[in-house]
Amino acid sequence: MKVWTLANQKGGVGKTTSVVTLGGLLASWGFRTLMVDLDPHGSLSSYFRYDPDATESGTYSLFEGAIKKQPVDPMSLVQPTGTESLDLLAASVALATLDRQSSRLEGMGLVLKKAMDGLASHYDYVIIDCPPVLGVLLVNALAACERLLIPVQTEFLALKGLERMLHTLRMVLRARAEILSHLIVPTMFDRRTRSSIDSLKELRRENAGAVWEGVIPIDTRFRDASRAGIPPSLYDPHSRGVTAYAALLEKLQGRAPTMLAAG
Repeated sequence: MKVWTLANQKGGVGKTTSVVTLGGLLASWGFRTLMVDLDPHGSLSSYFRYDPDATESGTYSLFEGAIKKQPVDPMSLVQPTGTESLDLLAASVALATLDRQSSRLEGMGLVLKKAMDGLASHYDYVIIDCPPVLGVLLVNALAACERLLIPVQTEFLALKGLERMLHTLRMVLRARAEILSHLIVPTMFDRRTRSSIDSLKELRRENAGAVWEGVIPIDTRFRDASRAGIPPSLYDPHSRGVTAYAALLEKLQGRAPTMLAAG
């Protein structure tokens, strides 16, 4: 089972859209796929019509079980999405309380990794959606995954936040026994604007070798698919956005990864 984490400390960069589209593509290609929502805002869960304010079982239950020393079977928390071979571990707003609850407890950084180990026989891929803040949830996502994808919007402010995020990730990874493969994914690219074109050039110049050679374009079909509550790959499999994510996925399945080491 392969586990990928999508993270960025800046919100609004297309992180959840990336999770849903990659997950939908993997499922349509015949891979048993699980999406994990670790964001207390629950955008991924809301996409599939699960209310984070009303969710009683999901990712929070894994951490609650660890706090109470009552392990929970992760498969009992999995929810369907309505798409074949694509499942969800939904988020609850209670996730926002975890840093306060777990600050003095040992082993809380490995809760998700242990849960993923228990799911290895059920799925081919797991894709984790993280909150845009450093805390126990991001630490768990990094500990559980073998590959990190960093969506970065092709605009000036997003680029300025990338360096800070990479520094933060390196600090977190100091506690990790091995290095972590990572790939920066340019998102929301609009070839009609000079700002987007210049931002992409700067992103590639400042992060040579770590940036995917393609781009995820602005595509209104993503918004339409979200309104319908189904993955973009099912809503419009031939849209330019889905085509771009398919190219990214092919790269992820065959490329030699760049490595992000603690430093």
